[in-house]
Amino acid sequence: MIEAEWWDYDDAAELAEAVAGDIGFIIESALDARGSSLIAVPGGGTAKPILQALAAKKLPWKQVTIIPTDERLVPMDDERSNVRAIAQTFLPVGARVIPITGDIPDYRLAGNSADARLQDLPWPPDLVWLGVGEDGHTASIFAGPDLQDALDAPKARRAVGVMPDPLPEDAPVARVTLTRAAILSARTVLITLVGNDKREMLEGAIEDGQSSKLPIGRVLAEAEQPIDIHWAP
Repeated sequence: MIEAEWWDYDDAAELAEAVAGDIGFIIESALDARGSSLIAVPGGGTAKPILQALAAKKLPWKQVTIIPTDERLVPMDDERSNVRAIAQTFLPVGARVIPITGDIPDYRLAGNSADARLQDLPWPPDLVWLGVGEDGHTASIFAGPDLQDALDAPKARRAVGVMPDPLPEDAPVARVTLTRAAILSARTVLITLVGNDKREMLEGAIEDGQSSKLPIGRVLAEAEQPIDIHWAP
C-alpha cells in the first residue's frame, strides 16, 4: 500500500512558496548532516515558479548539486532541454548543475552515458522531485516499449534511455530518465501537481498500485517511504 501524504493549497503561487520552503529545508538538513546536497528536479511549467522561489533562498548553493530527473535528447541550448532551464535558474546563485545527456543521438547509448555520469555522484539523492503528466507519465517514464526497462532496471542502474510511444506532441523526441529504483532510492520523494483532473488521475493510480496502467502508479507502488504530494487546483 502506497503511503501518501497530501498537502493542498489555494493556488499555484501558494504551492510554489510552500514547496520551495520544504526543499530548502531538505537541502539545509543534508548540508548539516553531510556537508553537501544532491537533488533531482523536473522540468515543465508547474516546476518553473517553484524553482525560481527556491533559487531566491539564501542557501550555501556552492555545496548543492542539481540534476534533472529526466532529459530530452535535444541540444542543451534548445528550449525543450530541462537542464537548460535549471542551469539558467541555479548557475547564477552558485549551484552545481550537471547535465545527464551529451551529444549522443542513439537513445539507448545516451541512457548508458547518463547512467555512467550519475555513478560518479554521491548517492542516494536527498530529494527526487517528480511531476506528473496528463497521460500519467513521471520523469520520462512513459508508456511504450521501454517502460519496463525504466521500471525493472536493477538497483545499481540510475538512468536509461527511453522512446515514448506515442511521442508527446510538445516534444516528440527520445529521452533519458532516472529509473524507478533511482527515484525511490531518494531520501525524500516529492510530487507536485496542479489541476483537479491530475489529482483524480493520481489518486486512482495510487489506489491501483502495481495493477495501474499509468507509469506513475507503477513507480509509486514500489515505494517503501511515504510520498509527499503537493497539489493546487
